[in-house]
Amino acid sequence: MRPVYIAAAAVAPFGKHPDRPAAELGAAAAGELLRGIGLAPDAVEAGFVGSVYGGSLVAQRVLQRVGISGPPVFSVENACASSGAAAHLAWQAIAAGVYDCVLVAGVENLTSLGSGALPLTSADIEVDQGQVMPAAYAMRAQRYLHDTSATVADLTNVTVKNRGNGALNPRAHFQQEVTTAQVDASRPVADPLQLMHCCPNTDGAAAVLLTSEGFARELGTPRALIRASIIRSGRFHTSFRDMTWPDITERSAKAAYEMAGLGPADMDLVELHDAFAIAEFLHAEALGLAERGTAHKAVAGGEFHRDGRVAVSPSGGLLSRGHPVGATGASQLAESYWQLTGAAGALQVPGAQVALAHTTGGGIYGVDNGACSIHILTAED
Repeated sequence: MRPVYIAAAAVAPFGKHPDRPAAELGAAAAGELLRGIGLAPDAVEAGFVGSVYGGSLVAQRVLQRVGISGPPVFSVENACASSGAAAHLAWQAIAAGVYDCVLVAGVENLTSLGSGALPLTSADIEVDQGQVMPAAYAMRAQRYLHDTSATVADLTNVTVKNRGNGALNPRAHFQQEVTTAQVDASRPVADPLQLMHCCPNTDGAAAVLLTSEGFARELGTPRALIRASIIRSGRFHTSFRDMTWPDITERSAKAAYEMAGLGPADMDLVELHDAFAIAEFLHAEALGLAERGTAHKAVAGGEFHRDGRVAVSPSGGLLSRGHPVGATGASQLAESYWQLTGAAGALQVPGAQVALAHTTGGGIYGVDNGACSIHILTAED
């Protein structure tokens, strides 16, 4: 297996873009990436594009707009892990020696779906009975608050932290700090979650360039090494399900740490799938960043702040950047790449050398989540 690098990244700023279809947003990110490093479209040997609601042949529609026409391209749908899965497939291909230069993108326009909870497939027992993601996370939150010393104020701490980070991120949907009082005053969504405990439905796109070592050296751009790339799916069962423990994240993290030869204590920053404030607690614990039942204390104590023990969602996370589901994984990789190459600007985590990007999603009957992607990156000289 050859080493694989991220050698460039770009993000089309997240927000509400009702007049820009997913393919146009994806082309904006991919085009910015190519122009930024002066790479000719015909140098790209393959493309993988992640999207959930982008429609048929979204990869072709994105890449043709930037002149990548003819090579193998693939559209990837894996719920919120779609572009994380796309990056994993690109990583596999380069590591196996099939390609030297692959463009990965994630795209989504959620404005076209209207407001409210995202539509899930009706061909599912739980969804058919009315299950939506805010309700699922509200149940997880209720159980976590019941089982630990955490309160709603601890959920609010996550929002205040991540919205504060996002205030410094020019690519984020929300770029304003919020106070505890503002979060408390936001409308109820699903008890105990209030509006500001939930990520917004967002439009946007992101792109990263994955390369072999030789291609990266010739390109001459700053690069980050992909030390681990993992995809796992949820384990199906109909017995008791512990709603406070995302087994899929624990299994994915264990495999990623083993592949990278690193552990939770080695992480300088983690871009975590905080679709709802409670998710930061659940996934941080499953990733090994805090003991079970204590992540709320880590947030309250500043351990997950940008200057803390491990910076969790220093870009603002989904709560601030927004969650254009197909684009989230690629955007996390882009933010991590900029951190490790010292290009994160006001978001920079001092001395960042190791980053983890984590996405999980897809509510279907019988599993805790449908898919999870984890990538571990390290800085390169």
